[in-house]
Amino acid sequence: MNRQALISEIENYQSKYPEEMIYRGRFLDLLSYDDCFERSLLFGHITASAWVLNPSKDAVVLMHHKKLDRWLQPGGHTDGDEDVVRVARKELEEETGLRNVLLLHDGIFDLDIHPIPARKEVPAHEHYDVRFVFVTLTPDELTKNEESNQLAWIPLTDISSYVANEISIMRMVEKSALLYI
Repeated sequence: MNRQALISEIENYQSKYPEEMIYRGRFLDLLSYDDCFERSLLFGHITASAWVLNPSKDAVVLMHHKKLDRWLQPGGHTDGDEDVVRVARKELEEETGLRNVLLLHDGIFDLDIHPIPARKEVPAHEHYDVRFVFVTLTPDELTKNEESNQLAWIPLTDISSYVANEISIMRMVEKSALLYI
């Protein structure tokens, strides 16, 4: 997927969640910046993440992020790579060790824009996160890296207690219930 394909996907993206429809316009505005895939764009930049379900689709892998001190799905900066699906898959592999995964839904699973606090020389900014849903065939291959304090399969029914009902994660939980393969 390149920038033009991403623009087309976002233009055609539909959601019953009003916040995602607002985000859609903001994503399209950001994509007009040549450097929107670079973290050097200090007010905000494109990121990609992976919502990874186990084979029975009743649990998702979350990592307790060291820097942000929160439970989150795997994901990260695109660092110039316009192929957000590739970035989501790369981040998934780096942050969880899971290699045997399948893209469950062709296209964008979720759009989110969230604030990132200032840290050292980097000012507060926003991550424009494009999210994709995967399923792993080998859930026992979890391997934590240096970015997380902990990595775990969390039952979808228990996620709210881990993420304090954070709206974007709860939105993906709701969407997971609608997935059929």
